[in-house]
Amino acid sequence: MLSAQTTRTVRATLPAVGAAIGDIADLFYKKMFAAHPELLRDLFNRGNQADGSQRQALAGSIAAFATALVEHPDVRPDAMLARIAHKHASLGITRDQYTIVHTHLFEAIVDVLGEAVTPDVARAWDEVYWLMANALIAIEERLYAEAGAVDGSTWRTWEIVERVQETADVATFRLSPCAGDEVPGFRPGQYVSVQVELPDGARQIRQYSLSAAPAETLSITVKRVHGVPEGEVSNHLHAHGHVGSRLTLSAPYGDVPPVDDAAPLLLISAGIGCTPIVAMLDHLVRVDHAGPVTVLHADRSPAEHALRTRHTRLADELAPGAVHFWYESAGAEDVPATRRGRMELTDITIPTGARAYLCGPLPFMRGVRARLIELGVRPADIHYEVFGPDLWLGGE
Repeated sequence: MLSAQTTRTVRATLPAVGAAIGDIADLFYKKMFAAHPELLRDLFNRGNQADGSQRQALAGSIAAFATALVEHPDVRPDAMLARIAHKHASLGITRDQYTIVHTHLFEAIVDVLGEAVTPDVARAWDEVYWLMANALIAIEERLYAEAGAVDGSTWRTWEIVERVQETADVATFRLSPCAGDEVPGFRPGQYVSVQVELPDGARQIRQYSLSAAPAETLSITVKRVHGVPEGEVSNHLHAHGHVGSRLTLSAPYGDVPPVDDAAPLLLISAGIGCTPIVAMLDHLVRVDHAGPVTVLHADRSPAEHALRTRHTRLADELAPGAVHFWYESAGAEDVPATRRGRMELTDITIPTGARAYLCGPLPFMRGVRARLIELGVRPADIHYEVFGPDLWLGGE
């Protein structure tokens, strides 16, 4: 792990670096994309770059990693590294790209902090960077080997064999591999990356949770993203994804623990965050899971609740358990087994020793996680999935 001298230097300079990390990240991306425009065109999410969320995620990961090292210099933060590595593997990140990041990141650090970056400070943060980078490279190479993806060649061609319009803005695409490839196994709750070529020639990539248990096909359920900017890939898929269309997919990734042990389960979601939860329920039904499962979901209305029929049916097939849906719209109380308003856990029975899985907007998950801890669920037993840049790194 970190040397004693480096630990002292990083501890002393972490407040200054942390205070400037937003400016450092902003300048880093500008420098890197100027030198390597293909990375913005074909790798990084242009929407997240436009709204700044990717910069926040980078800042969070660097600060969290450095903080973990100085607080526990003999322990590597493997949980955080595994989450990042799975996302990188789904994008096909390779070893040489870490050198590119290093070059432009350290140029940005020097430009922002100026004379404060003495040779000793530079050496210390260089040690931090390569400790993190080499750990990620090792994990990613193992993930590639397990997926049969040599040197990051994770991409395969798939064909849409069925499209189901779940709601006005949500569609499920069932996909079959081309060229005789086998459907890969995966853990419920994992995701795939989808790469599409847009009208301007950019090959943009997005992650989508697998929304059904392993079978003869893979299923992804895509919500069309409105707003400024609009979701480039989700809108492309809704406009051009038809039966017979071909898509480029990564192998399944995602650092998700298994759900089929004896512990009581809490499967909690909001909005399109129900997609990995429905895949977990599908799996639990298929393996005749006998343990207690509590299913909680919040949405704007029954009409906007994607996969509502499957969500309800699968949850009802598991016993013992409980199902509670919350809808914000007026009239939602007329739908059986639902509640009006936002999710509230006050009168929900939380089993002793429960393991929770959360997926939904980040503010929703933060609030639910805090409430679960108040109700006695151990923080280590609360797992989550974030769509897009993970702004929660270090906050578990």
